Amino acid sequence: MTRRTYLFTLATIFSILWIVAAIAPLHRSDWLLENLLLLLGVAVLVLTARAFPLSCISYTALFIFLCLHTIGAHYTYAEVPYETFAQRWFGFSINGLFGWERNNFDRVVHFCYGLLLVYPIREVFLRIVAVRGFWGYFLPLDLTMSTSMLYELIEWGAAAVVGGDLGMAYLGTQGDIWDAHKDMALASLGALITMVVTACINAFYQRDFALEWAESFRVRNREPLGEVALARLRAKQPDA
Repeated sequence: MTRRTYLFTLATIFSILWIVAAIAPLHRSDWLLENLLLLLGVAVLVLTARAFPLSCISYTALFIFLCLHTIGAHYTYAEVPYETFAQRWFGFSINGLFGWERNNFDRVVHFCYGLLLVYPIREVFLRIVAVRGFWGYFLPLDLTMSTSMLYELIEWGAAAVVGGDLGMAYLGTQGDIWDAHKDMALASLGALITMVVTACINAFYQRDFALEWAESFRVRNREPLGEVALARLRAKQPDA
């Protein structure tokens, strides 16, 4: 299968899933809120596909995450019937298997946010910012963690604005006061796992892996910034 055919297949599957999920969502208003960022993200991917194409690995990771989010938006995250589905089709309880006492679909998706999105973010850092060594793993991890925090703030702000049952459905805390903290922690854990695995693979295949890491800590400019840099800039200004 060619790259073009593979990506077209992913786009087709996602489009069909999104259309089916859009027909009769459990709560239409919540579905609209959940899809605002999704549609923005898809638009960015489409508009940048020609000028800045990502790898098939990155597109696959994004595809899986977008599919999970589409399912969550259809039911609202707190009401995704994965437990009913598992018992009906496989004859066992997912909650019972893991000892869960709540609907944890949202927690799984937050974990997958870090696990799946950190690699595309790393690809952007390597190809645009040209980071190397330690920073090629730490900065994608850091950005994934910070965007997870940003999403929690957006979620809080949107819920505060719309209020009522819609706001609570969008938040999906299910009575857990530490819900946002746990979501961010899981996203961070997922991203950390992917970066550790990526580093291990690169360490195995890349002969200069250790040298690149050591080089990434080398000080490029020994002159302090702040007031020193400001004084230098002022000195370059022409006299009034």
